[in-house]
Amino acid sequence: MSSPKIVNGSGGYILQDVPHLIDYLPDLPTYQNPLKDNPAYSVVKQYFVDTEDTVPEKIIVHKDGPRGIHFRRAGPRQKVYFESDEVHACIVTCGGLCPGLNTVIRELVSSLSYMYGVKRILGIDGGYKGFYAKNTIPLNSKVVNDIHKRGGTIIGTSRGGHDTTKIVDSIQDRGINQVYIIGGDGTQRGASKIYEEIRRRGLKVAVVGIPKTIDNDIPVIDRSFGFDTAVEEAQRAINAAHVEAESNENGIGFVKLMGRHSGFIAMYATLASRDVDCCLIPESPFYLEGEGGLFEYIEKRLKEHGHMVIVLAEGAGQEMMSKSMESNTLEDASGNKLLKDVGLWLSQSIKDHFKKIKMVMNLKYIDPTYMIRAIPSNAADNVYCTLLAQSAVHGAMAGYTGYTSGLVHGRQTYIPFYRITEKQNKVVITDRMWARLLSSTNQPSFLGPKDISEAKKEKAPPTDGEICNGVVDIPPVTKEITK
Repeated sequence: MSSPKIVNGSGGYILQDVPHLIDYLPDLPTYQNPLKDNPAYSVVKQYFVDTEDTVPEKIIVHKDGPRGIHFRRAGPRQKVYFESDEVHACIVTCGGLCPGLNTVIRELVSSLSYMYGVKRILGIDGGYKGFYAKNTIPLNSKVVNDIHKRGGTIIGTSRGGHDTTKIVDSIQDRGINQVYIIGGDGTQRGASKIYEEIRRRGLKVAVVGIPKTIDNDIPVIDRSFGFDTAVEEAQRAINAAHVEAESNENGIGFVKLMGRHSGFIAMYATLASRDVDCCLIPESPFYLEGEGGLFEYIEKRLKEHGHMVIVLAEGAGQEMMSKSMESNTLEDASGNKLLKDVGLWLSQSIKDHFKKIKMVMNLKYIDPTYMIRAIPSNAADNVYCTLLAQSAVHGAMAGYTGYTSGLVHGRQTYIPFYRITEKQNKVVITDRMWARLLSSTNQPSFLGPKDISEAKKEKAPPTDGEICNGVVDIPPVTKEITK
């Protein structure tokens, strides 16, 4: 595996740079960027991004602290490493569905066609395995013209099927030299392996990732595309749950939302709706029985208000459910553990409790998971998808490779694969955002003093590349380059 590109500057400045084709093909010719003569860019004050422009990972700093980690700023460069007629691009979507997939595909094709005059673009049919198991789909501006109005992906998707050697063989045999890979952390890990194999073979092929996860659990970036749409659509389910709860004696509207390991959708949907009385997420443990437990809180809420709404992320309470049910070791094709339906289990547990204490209760269970995944993206996500796709194309044409296109503090950046795949982004229950939710719902935290102490300890050590007490931790395997 190639070493990360680290550039050290003055004042504690660190650039976690992305690979470039000239790292292993030093004699590549360069060409004038065709955007120079593009009418769309004729009014732009600055055609091209300065090659030295970077974006900081952290924007809250102390006056005497180091400048910290930066990423390369995305955007068009004055020199490109591909001629328009030379480019043979392909696009692949992997993993589960997410609002905005078709928008990203459309904007990749439009950017390649309209900005750089690329004529040959293929869609890989059905995820990674489509490289060697299925036909390709020719893509052009006419084919993708209105696909952003539909959910899903017109080129199909699948889980698993990643065979690096076969995939790179297919890329090489087809003469493909730009690969755009849309998918979550597992997909990006696969993209990193593809890049490494292409580099080992010395091929002039740019490999670019676009992060996709409806759960918003990819680190570093501000948010993932489709997340805003998912939160907005979750409101419909919460509104329905609230109507059902209000209309029945001691009514409970119970909504299960996506979030295997991260409760961002549940948290933001709860904060946005203002109708939720209790939000349960994987990061914040809870218990059912006894003083301060969920059952006691539900009883109290129903006695005070006569109804309530509960929102549950699908990964919450899995350990508790496993203790009362047969353990589950099944996995999907991507290696993700198949979760049991904690929503059905918990709603039944609540019913059993109220039956036991002989208290009237009407619970309505709503699971909108697949409805949310399948809808087209909203206005905000459509704009974001456009920025991600255009930035990805600019980077590939400029010769960058082995990176993910992502938004950091509102700026488009190129992020090395290892930063995207190093960990999962999770709700930090010792941060203010979770405190804001608890203040909004007025629910208990379900945490004892010991739990709170452990949660604070978990956050205390800095992860690779984070700043703690003025000291910058750099990932252990680095190749230092003096700026």
